[in-house]
Parts: sequence; structure tokens; C-alpha cells
Amino acid sequence: MKAKKILTQGIVQGVGFRPYVYRLATDLNLNGYVRNLGNVVEIIIEGDNTEDFITRLPRELPPIAKIDSMKVNDIETENFTDFKIIESDDSYSGISVIPPDIAICDKCLEEIRNPKDRRYKYPFNACTDCGPRFTVIESVPYDRERTSMEDFPLCEECLKEYKQPLDRRYHGEAICCSDCGPQMAFYEGDKQIVSDNPIRLGAEKLEEGEILAIKGIGGTHLVVDAYNDDAVKELRKRLNRPNQAFAVMSKDLESVQNYAQLSEKEIQTITSNKRPIVILKKKDNYPFPESLSPGLHNIGVMLPYSPMHYLLFDESSIDTYVMTSANTPGEPMMIKNEDIINGVNDYSLVHNRRILNRCDDSVIRFRNNALSFIRRSRGYTPEPYTISYEVNDSNVLALGPELDVTFSIAKDNIVYPSQHIGNTNKPKTLAFLREAIENMEKITKINEFDIIACDMHPHFFTTRLAHELSEKYDAQVMPIQHHHAHSVALANDHSLEEMIVITADGVGYGSDATSWGGEILYTDISSFERMAHLQSHLMPGGDMATRYPARMLASILNDEELIKNYSKYFKYGDIEIKNLFKQLDANINVGKTSSTGRVLDSMAVALEIAHERTYEGECSMKLESCAYYSTKEIEIPYIIENNQLNTTEILKEVVRLYQNGENKADVARAGQNAVANGLAELAIRAADKKNIPDIGATGGVFYNEAITETVKNYIKNEGYNFIEHLNTCAGDGSVSLGQAIIAKKV
Repeated sequence: MKAKKILTQGIVQGVGFRPYVYRLATDLNLNGYVRNLGNVVEIIIEGDNTEDFITRLPRELPPIAKIDSMKVNDIETENFTDFKIIESDDSYSGISVIPPDIAICDKCLEEIRNPKDRRYKYPFNACTDCGPRFTVIESVPYDRERTSMEDFPLCEECLKEYKQPLDRRYHGEAICCSDCGPQMAFYEGDKQIVSDNPIRLGAEKLEEGEILAIKGIGGTHLVVDAYNDDAVKELRKRLNRPNQAFAVMSKDLESVQNYAQLSEKEIQTITSNKRPIVILKKKDNYPFPESLSPGLHNIGVMLPYSPMHYLLFDESSIDTYVMTSANTPGEPMMIKNEDIINGVNDYSLVHNRRILNRCDDSVIRFRNNALSFIRRSRGYTPEPYTISYEVNDSNVLALGPELDVTFSIAKDNIVYPSQHIGNTNKPKTLAFLREAIENMEKITKINEFDIIACDMHPHFFTTRLAHELSEKYDAQVMPIQHHHAHSVALANDHSLEEMIVITADGVGYGSDATSWGGEILYTDISSFERMAHLQSHLMPGGDMATRYPARMLASILNDEELIKNYSKYFKYGDIEIKNLFKQLDANINVGKTSSTGRVLDSMAVALEIAHERTYEGECSMKLESCAYYSTKEIEIPYIIENNQLNTTEILKEVVRLYQNGENKADVARAGQNAVANGLAELAIRAADKKNIPDIGATGGVFYNEAITETVKNYIKNEGYNFIEHLNTCAGDGSVSLGQAIIAKKV
């Protein structure tokens, strides 16, 4: 008889892994035990079929489980008489992690819709294959008493399922029923309305055009009928979000196909058990009001992922709701009932289960059939990344930039990314960042750091936090250039040791203390070299030129008479224009930028598509949507001098074509193409100099499908490899990952 000790790491907690091990061991007549050891699962087996067990273990895993490493050792036999799941211990610190929250499985969904089932219409149904994980855990090992489910002791029937090895709820820490689990409550303002079906009350109010807040798994949504123009506009008014598109949730795939175009890959993603928001192109017969996604050719869509979502649709005749995060712009989602019922909503559906880790909806867009993460959060966080390079033995905490922040914790060759945090220039979001770091420390059991990585910008709140935390942990602060971090996150996706990278976005603090955002970099991971960039321009009024891009257009064109054609976009008309040019001549309060985002925003103004940024990326996104409807190809030439793309000449030609009567959609497409081709040529020249075959593209500009396709075609046609993000964000959501990798690189 043989005896083996097996230590497994990966996604092996909260996914039915121990029950699976139990069933496999008993099937093979093996004795011993399985238990959690902090972030690792330990298996002891004795018997004649130990080799079969080792072979089958990684091949027949439960749906959510994943084994990253499996260490097997021979041990002395102890003559166990059976196989058991025994009590957890936290004596071992490994690199496993709690899985993300997973959409309700088909079996649990069937139960809540079956009048004969004891969980009929119960909105918290879950099993080992589905339900909350990351949002309810406090620390590891992952057992019920270390989750917010500890507030709900199991009733006799649930306990029976929990202890039955062949039941799918065996050691399912989130399981419960209406007798022992969380309960929903309905509020009008701060007054509770007693009801035996609060969800039905919510559905009725939505049909009446009211605004409803729904506390969910990892946060709270504000919900209105997506077909109701008045309700959508009222929600905008209360949130002070005049233009930013609202995401919607439809009851099923058939409903989505009535108003949006879907490829096979988009269908696979939107119906996956991760249930992200997917950005889809609108159909011609799009039935919703313009106020839902104003000025855009696409809309963010998700399918139900929690039992309460399905029950809401079951109680309603509405097939699509607005589902937007319940927070003021830039601040974290509300998770406390007292905050939710006193929000901007008319009514509230809340519950009494504590949310321990906020987790916003993930957002994905397919560009030319290639998946691109815009926000990697619910359904994916905190599943770790593996560093593709040799690493040092430092523990690293990387804090990201300032906007669209995530943080990352790195140990050995593993990086744990956080959920979406948001804009840390808001005090509540900065507090959320601190809280989320503490929570991730408990989950990963990594609470000592040698390096705190941060952005190079000296005034970012995350930079200040890095210096504060360096004292707490007695750690070194490592400032890392914004676009270098972008490029390394991309390189790691493909395990590349060096590459040329186009980094195109709105802003990133450059090593020359100016604002970058249209750069061609060479990186060998540890370091970078700026090879080329867009023409630099002054930003009159600094951030004012970002919010009101007509000011940026004036700087780029440097033609006062020409800018007077756009005087309606200046609050004080010609007087403001005259003062602006005086400001430029005197070089007072004018930053310098090579940002691609500022060029595209200026193009949107030049074509009278948009003139004010009320949300991040608004003008550039509306430019893309305008260009999407182009029917005629126009070519705008571009000039490269001294490794710089002349964007002044591109903008002058955009204005000339538009003033000569060309269709704005055609000119928008031509302008985008000129910038894209110019960036691609700059990158190819840099690749020639370095004799490197791989050219990557990163930064928020590369969420633009047309620009990405143009750059890709140019680069591939010249015989180079075009490198895109695979499992990371092109935008700032993966900057902390890049920072962590740079800090860990040997």
C-alpha cells in the first residue's frame, strides 16, 4: 500500500474542490483526508490506486476549479480507515486564491423557478458551482466562518446538504435557503414597505417609471426601464451624468439580439459564467431612446448573473433595464443599506448580507473579433497573473496610476490584481483603495512588502500613498513611468523579452516632466527608451484644455482667425480666444503634451461632434462613432520629421476638408486613419533601428476599433508581428500589473 501527500495550489477553494477530492478518493477506494491549509489544499491518500488518483485529479476538476501547481511526495502510511474532509488550518502560506464571483448555474436557476422546490423564488440560491466568493470572503482558509455568510447559521435541511459528500452543496460555503439565509427588503425612501415578495414590488415600480436601487452581490445598481426616455433622463439628472452611456441588462440572449449585433465570440463571452458587460454595436432598428447611449454607435450589455436578477425579470414585462453602478461619478459603489436607501433613487431593494469586497461589473469589448478588457473586475478578480520572466524575491505592492485604478500584489512569480477601484482623486475612492489593500492582504496572506511601486507623477494621490505605506512596511518606493508599465503588462501577455510599443492614451507623466500619450517606446521589460512620439503641443489652462478641447484645438492649429469659426465652444467667445492666444504667446499656465487623446478630442471639436468632456474619453469615443458611419474613403497625408508625427498638419487638413463640405463621418475616419498610420510608421522605423520583429499597441486609444485595425494592418503588411492585449487591459486598469512586473524583474 502506498501513501502520498499532495499540495495543490490554484483556484482550489470555494469551488467544490474538497468535495471533488473526496468523491475521487472514495471512487478509487483510497483512505486519508483533504483540508485547507491557508492558500493551499493538502491531500493525504493511502491505498493501491494512488497513481490513478494523481492522474485523474487535474483532469476531472469541477467547473470553476483550476490547479496551477501540484506537489506530490511519498510519506509513511498511517493506516487511515476512511477518507474525510477535515477542519481547515492556516499554517501554510501558498499562492492559491479565492475564485471570483460566478453567475448562477443552471441547476440553481431551475430550483428558483420550480414551485415545488424549497428554494422557489429565493434570491440567494447558490452551490459549489456558482454564486458569490470574492465579495463575501474575509480571510483564508475559505470556510463559512470567514465569510459574511457566518451571520446566517445553516438550518437543519441545508446542514444536511452541506455534510452530504455526494450533494452539490457539500461544503458550499455560500449555500442557504429562505429559512436560514439572507432576506430582501423593500424601501420607499427610508421607510420599509413590508411585503412577502419585495422583488415583485420593485418590478412594479420600474414599470411605473421609477428609479430603483438594487443591492446585489458586490455592490448596488441603479435601475430604470431602458425604454423609458423620461426615466433615463431623470436618472442622468440625479447622478449628474449628462452624457455617459448607461449599461443595460436584458433578460436573455434573444432580447439582446433584437437590438444589438453579436459575433460568436461575443455570444460566448456575454453568456459565460463570468457575465461581464460586453460593448456591442447597435442594430439599425435599435429601439431604445437616444438618451441611453448618446452619440455612440455601441452600448454596454450584460445578462442576468444573480438569482435576484432572474426573479426581477420573471416578475416584469420589461425585457431590458438600465443597470448602472449606484455611486456618484468617480466614487465607489454603495454597499451599506443606510447609504442605499438615502440615495438618489425613489425605491430600494436591499438585503442583509454584508458585502466585504466591493466588485464592479467587468467590461469587455471585441475589436475586430479580438477580446479587449476595458475593466477586469467581477467574474475575473482576483484570479492571478503569472509573471513570464525571472523574478527577484521581493514582495511588491503596486498602486497603479490615479484614474481607473487597480492595485496589484506580487509574490514569487504570481501577481494578484485587485478589482476595479476607480478615481483615487476622490477621498472616498482613496479610502476604498486602502480598505481593498487590507482585504487582499488577508485573502492572499501577503502582508509584508519590500517594494511599493507607483506612478512617476509626483502629485498623484497614489504616489503620496506609496510614500506613506513605505514607512508602514519599511519598504522601498519605486516610481515607474506610466507608459513603461502599460507596455510591460502587454509584453507579459505574450512572454516577450523586448518589443517596440505604441503607447497611445490621454495622459501619462513623462520622464521629461511633460505629459505623454502618443509614444513609441522600446522596452526590455526592466527599462525603456522613448524612440518617437507625436508632436508636442501646449495645453492652455492645463486640465481646462482636457475638459474643453476647443482650447487644445486652438493650440494645435495656432491660427486665431481659424479658431474664431469655433467661438461658440468658448464660454466668452472671441474675447476668450484672444486671451487664450495671449496665454500661449506668454507661455503662462501651459503644460506640454504629446497625447493622442488630446489630438482626437481636438478632431471631434473641429468636426463639431463634441466640445466638452463630461466623462473620460467622451470626445474621442464620439469621434469613433461618427467615423463608424463613414461611406467614403478620403486620405489625409501625414508628415514625420525628427521622429515626430506632425499633428498640426493633420488637424488643418481635417478643418479644410470639413469646411469644404465633406461629410463629417468621412473626414473623421480619414483623420483617425492619418494618426493611426503615422503612429504605425513611427513604430516600424523604431523596430528597424532595433531590429525587433514585434510591435505592440497599448493605451486607451486602442479601445478604438478603427484605429486598432488601421495600425494592425499597416504593421502586419510591413512584415512585423502585431501584439495586442490578451488577458489584460489596454487602458489604465493593468498599469499596476506592469508596475509589479517591473519591480519584480531580476
